Amino acid sequence: MDKNGDVLIKERLREEIRNSGMTTVELAKRVGVSPEMITQYCTTKKMPKLDTFREICKALNVSADYILGLKEY
Repeated sequence: MDKNGDVLIKERLREEIRNSGMTTVELAKRVGVSPEMITQYCTTKKMPKLDTFREICKALNVSADYILGLKEY
């Protein structure tokens, strides 16, 4: 994935976490990772494993295609 794709994923992930009203701690508990991992997914080059990504999308009630930039809402 190119740098622009990475940036888009992180922006959309941060946006959807804000929109959900959940804290990173709450999301982390739902997904089964540490709050620090959620922060890393949003701010660093670290990307979640596919199963974790799926759980994040389910918890945020958002499509993976949207987060990945494959389609708009």
